[in-house]
Amino acid sequence: MDGTIVDTEPYWFAAEADLVAAYGGAWSTEDGLRLVGSGLWHSAEVLQGRGVDLQADEIVERLTDRVLEQVHREVPWRPGARELLLEMREAGIPTALVTMSIRRMAEHVASVIPFDAFDAVIAGDDGGHAKPHPEPYLRGAAALGAAAEDCVAFEDSSTGLASAVASGAVAIGVPLHSPLREGMGYQIWPTLENRTLADVAAHFATARRLIA
Repeated sequence: MDGTIVDTEPYWFAAEADLVAAYGGAWSTEDGLRLVGSGLWHSAEVLQGRGVDLQADEIVERLTDRVLEQVHREVPWRPGARELLLEMREAGIPTALVTMSIRRMAEHVASVIPFDAFDAVIAGDDGGHAKPHPEPYLRGAAALGAAAEDCVAFEDSSTGLASAVASGAVAIGVPLHSPLREGMGYQIWPTLENRTLADVAAHFATARRLIA
């Protein structure tokens, strides 16, 4: 979600920096980039290591509150994401949102998409392993009644892509704030703008032939 459907990463960077600064520390954009795609409780541990004297759950809630404040002011949509989602939905393709943001954040973003975008939401506070473990994508596929091998995952971070690839899904990286490396089991699309369902289907078929 963050970085693939909406470009909220700058909101997270600012929230992290403000929280660390409140406890006398410093936080750079580079520090924030290292956490892109990670579970929020991992991020909380990192912030505790920078002097934030709060319980992990409270850190997660405070960061989410701050980001949601920004999202309520402006939703920074990524180009092409909603259009591709809409084409999938109109074709009857089941979709799941698999994010490390907590459920109230994920459901808010889903709610402001102007159509019924997802059959299921897998969120960071649902329990279990966080990305890069494959569990989030395995749970997303299961929620759709599908095998992960029959799914396509879109991600903007190496952490998220590692999760998707490990689950067995065909993975497409759409880089934003973090560079993605070629040859890591996924294809890179520079943007989703002007991408169509036919493009996704063609890539899925090619990826499966290569694996076979």
